[in-house]
Amino acid sequence: MELKLRKKELMYEDIHIGDTDSFTKTMTDYDIVQFARLTGDCNPIHLDSEYAKKTFFKDRIAHGILSGSIISTVIGMKLPGPNSIYMSQNFKFLAPVKIGDTIKAKVEVMEKRDDKKIIKLKTQVINQREETVVDGEAVVMKL
Repeated sequence: MELKLRKKELMYEDIHIGDTDSFTKTMTDYDIVQFARLTGDCNPIHLDSEYAKKTFFKDRIAHGILSGSIISTVIGMKLPGPNSIYMSQNFKFLAPVKIGDTIKAKVEVMEKRDDKKIIKLKTQVINQREETVVDGEAVVMKL
C-alpha cells in the first residue's frame, strides 16, 4: 500500500480550523481475514459467506472498527500527521462495509486548544456511494 504523505510535517501552528485531509482504501477479503486473525474477532458475519447469506446483510461485512480504523491513518500520517497522539475517538457505525467497497476516511479540524496543543477533529468514513458508514469525533495532541 502506498500512502501519499505531505511533503512537510505539519507543526501545531500550521494546522487551522477547517483544514481537511483524507485516505481512501478498497476493502478486501484479505483485510477482513487479517483483522480477524489480529484481533481474534472471528464473528461469522465477517468470515463465513454461508452464514452471512442468512442475515439481513446478505453478504459478509467488514468489522466496524476495521472500517473506522482507517481514520487513524489520516490522523497519524496526514492531518495532524506524525507526532499526533490519540486521546479519544468515538464512532457511530451507520452502514455496513462489504468486500470490494471503497471507503474514504475524512478528517476535519473543528477546534484547537493552544495551551495543550490539543485538536478536536470531525471524523467520517464515506463509501463509494457517498454514504457515511462511520461518523465520529477524535481528540488528539500534537507533540
